[in-house]
Amino acid sequence: MTRMFALFAAAAAAIFGLAAGWAWYMGAGSGDRFADCRQSVAATGAATIGGPFTLTSASGARVSDADVITGPTLVYFGYTFCPDFCPTDLSRNAVAADILAERGVDLGQVFVSIDPERDTPEVMADFTASIHPDLVGLTGSPEEVKAAADAYRVYFRKAGDDPEYYMMDHSTFTYLMAPEIGFLEFFGSDVGSDGLAERVACFAGKL
Repeated sequence: MTRMFALFAAAAAAIFGLAAGWAWYMGAGSGDRFADCRQSVAATGAATIGGPFTLTSASGARVSDADVITGPTLVYFGYTFCPDFCPTDLSRNAVAADILAERGVDLGQVFVSIDPERDTPEVMADFTASIHPDLVGLTGSPEEVKAAADAYRVYFRKAGDDPEYYMMDHSTFTYLMAPEIGFLEFFGSDVGSDGLAERVACFAGKL
C-alpha cells in the first residue's frame, strides 16, 4: 500500500466515522426501522452512496444495478491483480454469505472492477469463480466504471508506469445495498466474516 493510499484510507475512515455518529443520532429518533442495525452507516433516508449503473458481466451480458441487486447485496470495488485487500475482503464476504445461507438468508455478492484495461469479462469469470460460485463480476468501459465508482464514492487511481504490472490504489469498503432502498451500511476490512454476517442478518430481518 502506498503512503498516499494509507493517508487517504485514514482520512476516509475518519469522515465515515463522523458521518456514522450523526447518522445514527438522526436515525435513532426518526423512526428508521434499521436504526438498531446501524453501526457505521454514513447516511440514512435518502442515501448519497450508490446509484444506477450499466456494466458488463463475466458472461459478457450487459446488466444493470437492478439486475444484480435483487435482495440484500454486498458490493465491492477492486481489481483482479490486487495482491492483498481485494481477495481477502471478497473471501470474507463469501464466507459471510455462506454463514447466512445456512440461516436461510440469501446474500448477493457483487465485485466491480476498477481496472477495466486488464479485467476483461473472461478474466473476471476466472477470478470470481476462484472466490465463490455466486460472486457476480462486473466490468465495463473506463467511463462506465468511473460512473459506477463515483456513484458509490469509491476512490481509485492507477499507480505505476508499467503497462502490464501496475497497481491500483483504491478504497476498500464493502457496501450493503438493497433493491428500492439502496444503501444500508458499509463495512471496512477490519470486520470479520462472523461480525459481517450478524450485521447483515439484522438488516435482512427488517427488509
